[in-house]
Amino acid sequence: MQELHSKILGSGHPLLILHGFLGMSDNWKTLGSQYADNGFEVHLIDQRNHGKSFHSDEFNYQILANDLHGYINANHLVAPDILGHSMGGKTAMQFACSYPNQVNKLIVADIAPKFYPPHHQYIVDALTALEITSINSRKQADEALSKHLSDFGIRQFLLKNLHWVEKGKLGFRFNLDILKDRMEEIGENLLSSDSFEGHTLFVRGDRSEYISDQDINTIKSHFPSAVLKTVENAGHWLHAENPKQFFEITLDFLIS
Repeated sequence: MQELHSKILGSGHPLLILHGFLGMSDNWKTLGSQYADNGFEVHLIDQRNHGKSFHSDEFNYQILANDLHGYINANHLVAPDILGHSMGGKTAMQFACSYPNQVNKLIVADIAPKFYPPHHQYIVDALTALEITSINSRKQADEALSKHLSDFGIRQFLLKNLHWVEKGKLGFRFNLDILKDRMEEIGENLLSSDSFEGHTLFVRGDRSEYISDQDINTIKSHFPSAVLKTVENAGHWLHAENPKQFFEITLDFLIS
């Protein structure tokens, strides 16, 4: 079994952090350092088909949860805390339900255990239209992407994945070919029988539509001990839009 790539910060009780769709572990470096400064051994993990982890044709949440199980065993971790955002939150939920004895505390950032219709197609289309083989710099890539994506923040998020595959040849770290074919999988819900009774925190942005008040009953049906907190002045990327409050809420949950 191939092992996931990670960056490990600090020492103490293990805290595993899982990025979202088209993201990577580096997105969490600043917050990861803050958790590490507060007594955690932070594992910033690249999920398969993302970051520096391996590429594979197989991709669904049970497989991603199994990847995490393999990582925990390979690194001899005992009952880590797990934090996941968006797609990473779905992986974290699935892992907690599949391996409940291997989770101490679970934090799910701005995603519910329900089905989400594919809604990232415009981003995938913009990336697909990019003629990456003819691009020689990050600036040139941004200019090309801007023809399809007007949001500067989203473009910068995606361009963090740009790297030199070899001298003179740029590429993205994520496996776009597989991910664009698995858009339905990205939005999948948990099975009705999936549940985790351990300590669980759901965090949402007050400007995000990913977790509504109507989703609370669904959350409680899978995670009966769950509490829901809201980060102010934040949308779906709540950890980047209001990192101070996000950190305060999550750290308080982790150390309580």
